[in-house]
Amino acid sequence: MAGNGHGQYKTFVGGIHPPYHKELASGQAIKAAPIPDKVIIHLQQHIGAPNEPLVKPGDRVEVGQKIGASDAFVNAPVHSSVAGTVADIAEVPNFTGARVKSVIIEADKEQPEFQKKENPNWEALSADEIRQIAREAGLVGMGGAAFPTHVKLTPPKDKPIDTVIINACECEPYLTCDHRLMLERPEDLVRGLKLLMKAVGAERGIIGVEANKMDAAQKLEEMVKGEDRLSVEILEVKYPEGAEKMLIYAVTGRKVPPGKLPSEVGCLVQNVGTAIALFEAAAWGKPLYERVVTVTGQGIRNPSNFLVKVGTPISVLIEAAGGMVGNPQKLIMGGPMTGWAQSDASAPVVKGTSGVVVLTSEVVDVQEEHECVRCGKCVDVCPMFLLPNYIATCVKKQEWDKAEMYGALDCFECGCCSYSCPAYIPHVKYTREAKAKIAALKRR
Repeated sequence: MAGNGHGQYKTFVGGIHPPYHKELASGQAIKAAPIPDKVIIHLQQHIGAPNEPLVKPGDRVEVGQKIGASDAFVNAPVHSSVAGTVADIAEVPNFTGARVKSVIIEADKEQPEFQKKENPNWEALSADEIRQIAREAGLVGMGGAAFPTHVKLTPPKDKPIDTVIINACECEPYLTCDHRLMLERPEDLVRGLKLLMKAVGAERGIIGVEANKMDAAQKLEEMVKGEDRLSVEILEVKYPEGAEKMLIYAVTGRKVPPGKLPSEVGCLVQNVGTAIALFEAAAWGKPLYERVVTVTGQGIRNPSNFLVKVGTPISVLIEAAGGMVGNPQKLIMGGPMTGWAQSDASAPVVKGTSGVVVLTSEVVDVQEEHECVRCGKCVDVCPMFLLPNYIATCVKKQEWDKAEMYGALDCFECGCCSYSCPAYIPHVKYTREAKAKIAALKRR
């Protein structure tokens, strides 16, 4: 399967090969996480307009009940992940440290199963019905970006979509939740892909799987056998193979222009978890109130893949995985490349939480930032062909217009530059600062 890369498998230009450590959790089947005494459900877990609460302290709520919504188009409602009583509505820090209005629910001791509203005719749904179901279910991109799914399924009329691509790469080190979903629910993934294709009128569906997940690729190839419009593409094991623009180039050869969306080149990319969640919403009437999370790292006693209620504090998951071992040095929500370091384990799981990673002192290289040595490594590995060294310099000088000129807004914070820098310059931190400042200046 030669492709757009230089090796045996399809790939993109740039990127890195960090240690993956997938073996810690990849063999662990998905199991239900404990339900905490209390869940903290942020009213904003997506890119777009925040929700307002639909409940008040003292109210009873049921599993799957909508508890936050907005009339804005770019929005995703939130639902209760447990049956219980609303204890409070308060500003609570999320995984980034920002304070977010949240619904705090005390869970009943006995939790009922979600009652499926079976729709035997889900395959006959129209494109408009699929989009409306995605909206009502609060679906977002579950790979981390959390962009509302119904908005993605509504491309501009002058930008028709001919290809839907499932990001089944899971290129982030340590994480294995998507791998387990592909192994355990391949049929539902393909069903979700077909719904995505129908929603946008696409003729072709591609599932892009990295070559380190051949067991999953083989299962999926069996599922699409005889389906002329569907295919499985094997991709080189490289980070960030699963980033939208990199993945599109790898499987189609199309280049998304800077500042443009995948619809510009007729493509739509969705995550494995999102595709399965769309099937669940369409066929079972199930909102997005739980997701699979990998709890792993050298600092976790029993690395695991859990089906987790949204709003569960990550401390509960760490305990369910046997607690911490060794000399824990860093706790990360998400993966080690794009995740957010946590100062404690109180942050709750959100729709975009794919992992909880605990790294020990043996694998964390804590170093002071040095002066740039002008080696160019950050430029060589950047999959967006940016100049991370120049952006960092602009931030230090507070030259925000120049930071924008050098492409700060085009950075998707993959972390290749920071990982490769011999001077330990935290390029992603500087780029995030540039983005925030540029956005603030534009709002003035």
